[in-house]
Amino acid sequence: MKLPVFNTPVKLFLFLALILTTMITACTSTTSNNQTITPGMWRVVLHTQGQEIPFLMEAAEKDGKSVLYLVNDKERILLDSIQPQGDSLKIGLHIFDADLIAKVEGGKMTGRFVKNDTQTPYSIPFTAEHGKNNRFAEAPAKATLNVDGKWQVVFTDAEGSSYDAVGVFSQNGNNVKGTFLTETGDYRYLDGQVEGDQLKLSTFDGNHAYLFTAKPATDSTLKGEFYSGMTGRESWTATRNENAKLADADSLTFLKPGYDALSFTFPNLEGEKVSLSDPKYKGKVVLVQLVGSWCPNCMDETMFLAPYYDQNKDRGLEIIGLGFERSPEFDKAAARLSKMKDRLNINYDLLVAGVSEKDAAAQALPALNKVMSFPTTIFIGRDGKVRKIHTGFSGPGTGKYYEDWVKEFNKTMDELLAEKA
Repeated sequence: MKLPVFNTPVKLFLFLALILTTMITACTSTTSNNQTITPGMWRVVLHTQGQEIPFLMEAAEKDGKSVLYLVNDKERILLDSIQPQGDSLKIGLHIFDADLIAKVEGGKMTGRFVKNDTQTPYSIPFTAEHGKNNRFAEAPAKATLNVDGKWQVVFTDAEGSSYDAVGVFSQNGNNVKGTFLTETGDYRYLDGQVEGDQLKLSTFDGNHAYLFTAKPATDSTLKGEFYSGMTGRESWTATRNENAKLADADSLTFLKPGYDALSFTFPNLEGEKVSLSDPKYKGKVVLVQLVGSWCPNCMDETMFLAPYYDQNKDRGLEIIGLGFERSPEFDKAAARLSKMKDRLNINYDLLVAGVSEKDAAAQALPALNKVMSFPTTIFIGRDGKVRKIHTGFSGPGTGKYYEDWVKEFNKTMDELLAEKA
């Protein structure tokens, strides 16, 4: 190969600059796999069960790198793991063992929502379009149905099993926001619209994809369908009732007769055995949190508990998160909990307690009558005795219910922390 001859330093400099630019461009193309996600809002639609479950995702830049945000009402969930995979991009979905595999072509995306932590991993196809910020119809027909307010709700599955819920909705013209509360947690931030007499609400938090539809059955009742993920489907009915309520969350899980305390020993994320009877916890107020990295309600509770612990540990507080994970293998379970710990800035102890089944959790803590929900939070006084057990969690998507929970939590903790050992 014959090299060019440069008769001035300037020409040599320009030649070297051209070579360097070419090398950087080549590296960038390889890293991004020629896939560029245009900044701005994207309307994404999951295609499942003959339905469309829409959600919004915003592309932006953070700390010099491209990131995405899942947008549900006021919530923005950061997705900052975007890697090339074949001719597509693999977008890690926050703390969850799930990904979006997306092929980007200009202002369009096609791909799959992949769930890795189910017994049989599955994927749901999706499409996306840039520059759209309408979750449902872009120009909906005028709303003739008003769902604003509180509703007593019953969900029923295909086998006829049912459970109670409370629907709380806020409507402004066509736009509707709200959620459903159940005895085991809430359905987080729901966003949607009423078009004519049809209600549609959806959410996608990186692990759960939900679609709720309904029409009026009478002047004061609704009848609808609830679609979840690849196969989940339930019917639901709702009756307008401003006094709608659920059973007391502090009464559902309790100690069996003859017990006034808990006893357990599980490995931490490094494999070292940790017991509730260890000196570290003696004479302190201890919260025991039944948690899972796969659980969005647990994520919500943890985002409250993690900073609360940092601000109050010097008052004599310890928190122990008992992780019940999808995998029975310690290394895999510990890896999932470690990711949750890093992403949510958890500085309290996390232990690997078992698999994510309510019966397994009940067997791991035989003093409890049952475990109904993840999360379940157990309040232990400085004397080592259980003072209260709270089933489920009403997260920030529930508005006033969350605010009431925070007030009650702070009241209980202040009383326990004020006690002498």
